Amino acid sequence: MSEFVTIGSNQIGPGRPVYVIAEIGLNHNGSVETALQLIDVAAHAGCQAVKFQKRTPEISTPEHMKDTPRETPWGTMTYLEYRYKVEFEKEEYDQIAAYCHAKGMDWFASPWDEPSVDFLEQRDAMAYKIASASVTDLSMLAKIRETGKPVILSTGMSTIEQIDAAVETLGTDNLVILHATSTYPLPPEEANLRMIPTLKERYGLPTGYSGHEPGLQISLAAVALGACVVERHITLDRTMWGSDHAASLEPQGLDHLVRDIRIIETGLGDGVKRVFPGEQAPLSKLRRVGA
Repeated sequence: MSEFVTIGSNQIGPGRPVYVIAEIGLNHNGSVETALQLIDVAAHAGCQAVKFQKRTPEISTPEHMKDTPRETPWGTMTYLEYRYKVEFEKEEYDQIAAYCHAKGMDWFASPWDEPSVDFLEQRDAMAYKIASASVTDLSMLAKIRETGKPVILSTGMSTIEQIDAAVETLGTDNLVILHATSTYPLPPEEANLRMIPTLKERYGLPTGYSGHEPGLQISLAAVALGACVVERHITLDRTMWGSDHAASLEPQGLDHLVRDIRIIETGLGDGVKRVFPGEQAPLSKLRRVGA
C-alpha cells in the first residue's frame, strides 16, 4: 500500500501540494487545436496534469446506443459515428504528448476498453485514470494493473462493494482513489463530500475529489476535507456544443480554483498549536494576565 503515489515529478499524498487535473475529456470536440488551447489554459492556471478519454468506439459504445441519432455540429449522425468523429488517434496523441512535455505538464487518459489500454501503452502514458463508468470493468482494470503504472480511480455511480472489488483488482500499490458523484452538473445535495474521509479511512490510500458541479465552492471544500487531488472538467466556453461543457470550468474559473486551492492548503497548516510571530505584538498589547 502506497501512502504516496508519484506521477511524473509530482508526489501525491498527505502534506504534498494538491494535484490538480484539468479534465479535457471530449471538450476538444475532435479538434487537436482546441485540445492544445485547453492545455495552455491548464498550464496558465498552474494545474499539474491534463486528462483525456480514449475509446475504441465499436467496443465501448453500448449496443443500444450505437444507432441512436444524434444532432451534432457536423449534422445528424448515429451515436457511433459521433464517437468516431471526436476520437483522437496516434497523430493527435503524439502532438498532445509532445506539447505537454514542452509545457512541463503530466498527461494521461481514461481508457474505456482494453484495446485503448494497449493504445495508451504505445503512447507511453505515464498513468491511467479509471472513469466512474468503468469501475466494474474488472477485466480492463486487471489489464491496467499489469502495466505497473500509477492509477487514479474515480468512484461515481458505484456502490462501496463495487469499489472494494475495483481496489482489490487494481491492488493498493500506486493507487489514488477519488470521491465522485456522476451527476452533470452536480447539485450540492448530491456532492456528499464526507465520503472523502470515509474513503481515506477505508482504503488508506491518497484520496481526492473529481467534481462536476458549477462553481468552485464544493471543490474547495474538498481540499479542506483532505483531498490531495482535485479533478475538474475545463472548457474554452461553457456554451460550446457537447455534453460536458456546462459542467466545466472556463479559463478564469480554473485560474481562481487553483489560486484558492493553494491558499487553502497553505492555510491548513500542520495542526500543531503554536504562537505565531504575527501574534507577538497583539499578545504584548492585549494580554493583561500572564501564564
